[in-house]
Amino acid sequence: MISFLSFVSPFTPFLGTLFVLILVLEQNSYLRRKRNVPGPNMVLPFLGNAIPLVREPTRFWEIQAHLASSLGFSVNYIIGRFIVFIRDTEISHLVFSNVRPDAFLLVGHPFGKKLFGDHNLIYMFGQDHKDLRRQIAPNFTPRALSTYTALQQIIILQHLKSWERLSEESPGKPISLRLLARDMNLETSQTVFVGRYLSNEARVKFRDDYNLFNTGLMKLPFDLPGFAFRNARLAVERLVETLTDCAAQSKKRMFQGDEPSCLIDFWMQETVREVTESKTAQPSDYEIGSYLFDFLFAAQDASTSSLLWAVSLLDSHPDVLRRVREEVSSIWSPESDVLITAEQLRDMKYTQSVAREVIRYRPPATLVPHIAMKDFPLTESYTVPKGTIVFPSVFESSFQGFPEADRFDPDRFSEARQEEVIYKRNYLAFGAGPHQCVGQRYALNHLVLFIAMFVTVLDFKRHRTDGCDEIMYCPTICPKDGCSVSLVRRCPRYPNLSLN
Repeated sequence: MISFLSFVSPFTPFLGTLFVLILVLEQNSYLRRKRNVPGPNMVLPFLGNAIPLVREPTRFWEIQAHLASSLGFSVNYIIGRFIVFIRDTEISHLVFSNVRPDAFLLVGHPFGKKLFGDHNLIYMFGQDHKDLRRQIAPNFTPRALSTYTALQQIIILQHLKSWERLSEESPGKPISLRLLARDMNLETSQTVFVGRYLSNEARVKFRDDYNLFNTGLMKLPFDLPGFAFRNARLAVERLVETLTDCAAQSKKRMFQGDEPSCLIDFWMQETVREVTESKTAQPSDYEIGSYLFDFLFAAQDASTSSLLWAVSLLDSHPDVLRRVREEVSSIWSPESDVLITAEQLRDMKYTQSVAREVIRYRPPATLVPHIAMKDFPLTESYTVPKGTIVFPSVFESSFQGFPEADRFDPDRFSEARQEEVIYKRNYLAFGAGPHQCVGQRYALNHLVLFIAMFVTVLDFKRHRTDGCDEIMYCPTICPKDGCSVSLVRRCPRYPNLSLN
């Protein structure tokens, strides 16, 4: 150590000067791009404000939103990247509607391309993107959604039963639903998307890899052995490989004329039809596997967030809970041993309003990162420099326009008020423009089914502590305590339903 210090000491003035020079150059570059936009005036070289973002992401974005209150946007600097946070709804729409090579590209994550790979639905644009969305459309027809709702309900009921047992095993001790809901959603996604093509062993490996991916999402992007980001990237490669094999198996079955039983089957049925008619070139099995991973990523964590907030908000609004129970009980009973039909689901109008309000009040994917491919005029007075990561905030938009936006009020989506129509531009939880979520009907169905079954089958009591409803990023937003509840069975018995 002493010899090393002796060797370095003559270079100390040079190293110090080099550090100051880098600091000055990077600071000058940041200020040149920042101009007069609200944001920090000093940033660390390379890291910028990455440490506060990783330590307290909720606080970090709250500060950005506060800074953006004057102009509608603010700036910062993270891991060598200049970023712009957008609070104003109309500026967000400007970004969403200009996804093209000479404006913005959706990236999904500041370092998403490295994490997700090149073949990814969110990175597509133009005619290729339109063609793929057209090919995906049969996955979300009423017939397909009806197939999925049956699978969703059976898995939801199986997990509600296990949650009740966990609560019984620890009387007086609340259980946290966050990881339980995430596991339920992962099993739901696996079954709905690629059901019969995953063995039990593959499902276990799939879950472990997805957990590695989830962990790496919120870590610093160091792609080195032993780091969470590297583990996440390798896990994505294995997940895509598994989904690629599922696509190949499904295509073979659909060529043989089998009936679809999951999402990949509906997709491959359409693919087989187009191949037979020689309409257009089709994606490879590997590309389809990559796109399936996009679906999984979109459905998994966002859905978990919404389920947790639904439980939390129903507990804190007993009148809403009472009305949901009354509506569901008048339409469906767990003792009937039959599933909720598509028609019954449509009749649960108040429960659907509750689901929509949960998503408005706590939009799970609060930010939708895009990258500026060229200098782009964001306003008359400010042009976003090329390479900037732009963060339109759908969370901030959800609290603009709507009357009493800070109040949880499902009736705003009633037929009488129709605020989802009047303030449609502010309801951005499913995005807007060419990349608006293609599976939003599926996501809403899942939330409505969960709410209907959860409140009918179980009595629940939220364990509330100071700050339990504060927002935590993980990577979507969840209640800070993970939504801790005590559960007791409400119905005499569980429905006798199974996937077989």
